[in-house]
Amino acid sequence: MRQKTKRIQLVYIIYWILLAYIIAALVFWFTVLSKQNQQMTLFKLERLNPSAENFTQKIAEIKKERALKTAQYIGEGSTFLILILAGAVFVFRSVRRQLRLSQEQQNFMIAITHELKTPIAVTKLNLETLQKRKLEFAQQQKLITNSLEETNRLNNLCDNLLLSSQLQSNVYGMVSEELNWSELMETHVREFKERYPQREIISLIDEDIWVNGDSFLLGMVANNLLDNALKYAPRDQPITVHIKSEDGAASFSVCDLGSGIEEEEKKKLFTKFYRLGNEATKKAKGTGLGLFLCKKIMESHNGKIFIENNEPQGSCFICKMQSVKVTV
Repeated sequence: MRQKTKRIQLVYIIYWILLAYIIAALVFWFTVLSKQNQQMTLFKLERLNPSAENFTQKIAEIKKERALKTAQYIGEGSTFLILILAGAVFVFRSVRRQLRLSQEQQNFMIAITHELKTPIAVTKLNLETLQKRKLEFAQQQKLITNSLEETNRLNNLCDNLLLSSQLQSNVYGMVSEELNWSELMETHVREFKERYPQREIISLIDEDIWVNGDSFLLGMVANNLLDNALKYAPRDQPITVHIKSEDGAASFSVCDLGSGIEEEEKKKLFTKFYRLGNEATKKAKGTGLGLFLCKKIMESHNGKIFIENNEPQGSCFICKMQSVKVTV
């Protein structure tokens, strides 16, 4: 990956050197042609006979021809210059985008390696401990529970990777059905409460809110938003989950009391591989796929996801889509 980035940077430098040479050559030939036009005009004027009847008319024609030639050189030179600069801007943006993508992919590979190795290492250590030592029942259950949590993390990560690829390739076969969004989200919230009993998760879920959607995909949205909130919010502060319906629109939101997100960062959060560039994020685990998947999933359901500031502090991630009436 680094070699690829260096090659791109080398090509980038060579391109700008060639571009500077082309522009310099364009200016040089414009100057040469302008001087040549001026010399030809002087040569023609010197050959005129002052005593000729149409002397004044000939001078006017020669000057008009010089002006037309000058306009031609300016017009052609400006056209070439605009095309060259437009191409330069296109190449600049393309290379910058490629360099940014290469850096994001490199960061992703580092993050994904850590995300894969950590649950494997923890689970292996727990199993070896169970195998080599005679532990009390409570200690055994603690190690087993911890191993199951790490296995769930690994499973969720694999689901995110696979689903990201399928959604981008448009090969995921979405199953749209009438489902009780309230019950689905309540199930996922209950699972997180069981997995993280030390964390406070407040459920404010209205009953019987129905939508058309894929239960697996909407469950992925809930998992990713809850997982993000638990990772980045303070451990001593609660996470609040809302489900409600207003004016035919159903909304699901996850709110935390963290440090909040800067306005310029909010526009980038749903970009693939993007992670906040602050110290809290660097210490937290993640791959930059979760929010990207949430956006893709909500778009596939003709819905949307956005961020609002929480009160008194923190952030709210809100998902909205059309609610439906239950068919009898």
